[in-house]
Order: sequence, then structure tokens, then C-alpha cells
Amino acid sequence: MNAAQTELIEAPGLDSAAINEGLLSRLLRRVGRTVARPAIQCFEMVIDGQTPHQARLTVLAALAYLLMPLDLIPDFIPVAGFSDDLVAITALLGLCTRYVSPEIRERAERRLNQWFPQDR
Repeated sequence: MNAAQTELIEAPGLDSAAINEGLLSRLLRRVGRTVARPAIQCFEMVIDGQTPHQARLTVLAALAYLLMPLDLIPDFIPVAGFSDDLVAITALLGLCTRYVSPEIRERAERRLNQWFPQDR
């Protein structure tokens, strides 16, 4: 190991006492809940027996497209690169608005509370 590597390893960092771990944990749970809520609602919508088959397939296709590394329009192209992703997200939002019932929201909230417990 050379001197430059030694300096990087031995460089001082934040002392764990300087980080309020309880605050950090609450923040991560709150952010996690915010990000996870629509995803869990989509999941509950897909597994719900009352959701039309076509809506389920569209949600699964949109999610698969968003997760695929290849796009119809590569993301590195300015502005246009994300337009195809925007279409998939818009389709998901539209389906969720139309097919997420109060019962689905309730089930999703219960699952969310299991995965991301609220602070008491």
C-alpha cells in the first residue's frame, strides 16, 4: 500500500456520536414509506382479483419496461431520452388512479406499516 492510499484510509470521518441515528432512522423510514406507497399500491392492484386482466398486464408491462436496461429511445439523448419512460409512468399513474380502490389502499397501507413501522 502506498502513502496516498494510507492517507485515504486513515482520513478522519464523521464520528458516530455526531450522527443522530434515531433521527436518521426515522428519516429513512419516512422516505421509504413515501417511495414504497405507490409501488405497494400497484402490487396490491395487480394481485387483486377485481382488477381487470388487461390492467394487470399493462401494469406489469410498464414496470418491466421501466426496469429494462434497454429503451426504445436511449436515456442519454437529451430530453427525448426520458420521454418513453414518461409514457410508461403516465400509464402506471392512470391505471392506479382508475383501479386502486379504497380496499386496495387499505391493504397497501397495512403492508406498508409492516415493512416501514411508523414512529410512536
